[in-house]
Amino acid sequence: MTRHIRRARIFCALLLVALLLNAARIQVVQAPAYDGNPANRRPDIARYEQPRGDILVGGRPVTGSKDTREHLRYERTYADGPLYAPVTGFASQLYGTTLLEDAEDDVLSGTHPLLASFPLWNDFTRARYRGGDVVTTLDPAAQRAAYQGLAGRKGAVAALDPSTGRILALVSAPSYDPQPLSGNGAAASRAWQQLNADRDRPMLNRAVRRTYPPGSTFKVVTAAAALDAGVVRNLDVPTDSPDPYVLPGTRTRLSNESRHCRDATVREAFTFSCNTVFAKLGVEVGAADMAATAHAFGFNHDDLTIPFPVARSTFESSLDQAQLALSSIGQYNTRATPLQMAMVAAAVANRGEVHEPYLVERTTRPGGSTLATAGSRPARRAMSPSTALRLRALMRDVVRHGTGRVAAIRGAKVGGKTGTAQHGLGNSGTPYAWFVSWAQGDHEAASRVAVAVVLEDAKADRGRISGGDAAPVARAVMEAVLKSGSRLPGP
Repeated sequence: MTRHIRRARIFCALLLVALLLNAARIQVVQAPAYDGNPANRRPDIARYEQPRGDILVGGRPVTGSKDTREHLRYERTYADGPLYAPVTGFASQLYGTTLLEDAEDDVLSGTHPLLASFPLWNDFTRARYRGGDVVTTLDPAAQRAAYQGLAGRKGAVAALDPSTGRILALVSAPSYDPQPLSGNGAAASRAWQQLNADRDRPMLNRAVRRTYPPGSTFKVVTAAAALDAGVVRNLDVPTDSPDPYVLPGTRTRLSNESRHCRDATVREAFTFSCNTVFAKLGVEVGAADMAATAHAFGFNHDDLTIPFPVARSTFESSLDQAQLALSSIGQYNTRATPLQMAMVAAAVANRGEVHEPYLVERTTRPGGSTLATAGSRPARRAMSPSTALRLRALMRDVVRHGTGRVAAIRGAKVGGKTGTAQHGLGNSGTPYAWFVSWAQGDHEAASRVAVAVVLEDAKADRGRISGGDAAPVARAVMEAVLKSGSRLPGP
């Protein structure tokens, strides 16, 4: 009898071990498969059973959570939704997350390991804790100035602190309200269908996810390449440039809008935006040095995140001389995001150094203690300090005497560069209007803000596009930053 009891005990122990092993297999090995099964609603119920953490601008939450008393209990809410949608994105129970809501989802949803008291145990149990908050670098006054400046227009604005890379404004227009997408009912489905059917594509973040031909604003890069390569040594010596300029190896004639471009100096050519002079300079610099300078500014980088991904801005290196001439004035296949062109202006303002931009200052635990900090990213040199100093003077001349006069601000030093970019089959599309700029107070030691503005629906006249349309938007953003004293992140 004792032997039978012993055998039964061993058999029961084996069954218990098998049961435990099978439970571990299901909970650990097969858990992802069960989590991903559409029939399993437990992950969704757990995800929305508590309020989501908030995204803060200037110390104020621009997001919230609403208790619906349903199975998916808490639904995302947004304050000033269209104003901040290009930053927050949306958090939808049906359609997932985008932009900051996606990039910082582990903090906001409470799954980040450091939000748990015992991180290793949290990894095993996959428990959720109360979500943390995300503190952005945005200057609310600059963001609102950019948004209001684009009211009724189609385009984008990006503004940076040149000395750190902090993003002060990021606006895309037309925008949208992410609030109707938050739930899981018929209203969310209708809002999703309407937004996706809109020909103006309001959910496209034009500031970071769309690239445009930068037009004459790219002449900042070409000028930097020419100065650093020694092709240009004196800004006030005639360049022996014809008008029109015949593209090398072709019969195509490149002309100018201004009458001041034949044999113009670099200073005159920059002030009056002479295509012929800068196309010729790009050819003289050569494709390799032009591509290297563009890369130093941030072109052809595949991995820029802020923390959500930024589209790649491009400058081709395999070009014949005619293509190089057009690329050097921001046409042909040269493409840039507004954020990239703000980086170009920031490099000029920051003595030739460019900081990679970032949007999150820090993340915090629910009690307010810091979870992680971002801080300024390492800088790289886009051009020599002496070249940057000469480009600052050129950009100031554009605002004082050239095509960017409407960007001038009383009590501040302002530099800028206008641009008109042709596009479409046979350049038949309405030209894009660009303006890139930087500003610092008269009594300040460093530039406070660099801005890039692009308008997709500007008028066709070059002078009115660059000076009358895009530049006032940039000026409003610069004035907002100078007045707000935006140096420190929000609390």
